[in-house]
Amino acid sequence: MADIRPFRCIRPSKEAASTVAALPYDVYSRKEAKQEVEGNPGSFLAIDRAETQFADDVDLHDPRVYEKARDMLEEWQQKGVFLADGSECYYIYKLTMDGRGQAGIVACASLDDYVNGIIKKHENTREEKEQDRICHVDVTNAHTGPIFLAYRSDHELNRIVEEACMGAPLYDFVAKDGIRHQVWKVADGLAASCIHRRFSEIGPIYIADGHHRAASAVKVGLKRRAGRPGYTGEEPFNYFLSVLFPDDQLMVLPYNRVVKGLNGYGKEAFLEAVAQRFAIEPCREAKGPKARHHMEMYFDGRWYGLAVRPEYIPDGLVEALDVSILQDVLLAPVLGIQDPRTDGRIQFVGGIRGMGELERLVDRGDGAVAFAMYPTSMQELFAVADAGLLMPPKSTWFEPKLRSGLFIHKLS
Repeated sequence: MADIRPFRCIRPSKEAASTVAALPYDVYSRKEAKQEVEGNPGSFLAIDRAETQFADDVDLHDPRVYEKARDMLEEWQQKGVFLADGSECYYIYKLTMDGRGQAGIVACASLDDYVNGIIKKHENTREEKEQDRICHVDVTNAHTGPIFLAYRSDHELNRIVEEACMGAPLYDFVAKDGIRHQVWKVADGLAASCIHRRFSEIGPIYIADGHHRAASAVKVGLKRRAGRPGYTGEEPFNYFLSVLFPDDQLMVLPYNRVVKGLNGYGKEAFLEAVAQRFAIEPCREAKGPKARHHMEMYFDGRWYGLAVRPEYIPDGLVEALDVSILQDVLLAPVLGIQDPRTDGRIQFVGGIRGMGELERLVDRGDGAVAFAMYPTSMQELFAVADAGLLMPPKSTWFEPKLRSGLFIHKLS
């Protein structure tokens, strides 16, 4: 059903891999990106966020920024930082965090599968966020950050991945955040054929993380098609860089919320409004929600456990998500957050930052109240995507994050 293909990879030398590998471009602010590159000039972030090579008064979207990214990529290839593999291959990329490993297949996915809904999404994208990566991909002529895809675990693909991981890895290093990164090439031709065949049989693929990168890559591919009426469909620009993981290896963390102000409510009135919608119980300390439809709230220096009252639990796939319930029954009607995508009073905090980060933000005055969520499950993600529906923004946080710069796919 899905056309998942091997590709001719440009990748760092073994000696450079640990230096080059960088977290995704969008986890950094401009200031953080510049600091990161100043501390490690060999980080791929210098190319992914090439504004780091300019003074702060240069606009992020200045054409010179994307031209600099292109030039640096070519320069690093000429210097031998990056090498070009001689044939089209699949790769295995394993990340190990806190003793838990997840191994994905690095490949190229078809833009037609994205357009036709075989590759399913669960979030909307914003055009202004897409535009930056459209320019980056188009000018550098390359996909530099893989899209994080998921599929329902499959015995045959699991076997191929396990066997590939028995060989000597191309890379094996531990990043400064403690996450181990290992990469193997799938050198066996029969195994490669099995990978392609099996993905054509197992059904839909799902975007776990990277909706904006996927949309941008597809739009560049469609632009290239429009400029070449005689295209065959076999050109590299018809495919985008991806890493595909079985769902049972993935860990979804919560995406927590911090809200500035109480929309005119006093402390007691706010707690009364919460208690109308949730069974509320003070906690001695933050433990994190242990079940669906349970949350924890940090307010006025203490934690509270919240259980959604039954009458506030709707039936719909999207409406019954905890992030939807919080939005629909409390954030919108009580705190006045009507559109969480655009309202500056709400801040989204990835679960990897822990409960202490929520306390810190509220205690220092960056928010009046924080909500710790129970994670959205992979089953919920699949169900929403299969129904052709979309989750609210910031519904899922995946860890560990894929590194950019380990695999590069040229569009021509």
